[in-house]
Amino acid sequence: MARISNTPSNRPEVIQLLIDGVDRYNPDNVSILEEYLASQCTNRECDAMANLAILKLYQFNNHLINDQVVNNILVKALTTLPEPDFNLCLYMLSEQMANEEAVMRLVKLQDLLEQCRYADFWKTYESDDYFKELTAEVLGFEDSIRANIANAVSMSFQSIEVPNLSSYLNLKDAALSEFIKAQGWTESSNTVTIPVNKDNEAKTTVLVENIKFE
Repeated sequence: MARISNTPSNRPEVIQLLIDGVDRYNPDNVSILEEYLASQCTNRECDAMANLAILKLYQFNNHLINDQVVNNILVKALTTLPEPDFNLCLYMLSEQMANEEAVMRLVKLQDLLEQCRYADFWKTYESDDYFKELTAEVLGFEDSIRANIANAVSMSFQSIEVPNLSSYLNLKDAALSEFIKAQGWTESSNTVTIPVNKDNEAKTTVLVENIKFE
């Protein structure tokens, strides 16, 4: 399961033209971008540039603001962490919007993910149905989060105990074993082994100091 990218595999030409040209500031085009966001929510892709263009239009045209669209943009941005999309979106919200409960709840989830407190993230996410209501329109939200957590784990560990991985992914038993297999990892004796890669491989660093005395 590959982690979620903030750039789509195939951006529609009409969206590319909007992003590249002055038409991105034309409020008449906001509906096109909003429809594109809706498609991202169903096809599990994310286009950060297009979604930021929506927020930019909202900045200049307050009467166009759609709270559900803003919510979905932030939820999609969560799925691309550790990319900086979520913070970029926050910077484009007014103070009033940033202080709304929905936004503050999503910021709480972001903080936990950025701090790699994955077990706490799942506990918080499942502690209140409101969180699931916020992410309901983004198909595969939980799978996307797990994909990015798995990417972080593969960059940090060559082996990890099953209970720890289970808490990170909020998966147990058969579901966890299936996930492990899908990653190409191996499970044995309560330990999951992750293939060596350029990120989790221990490298010897030789420091040479060149100090000259006059």
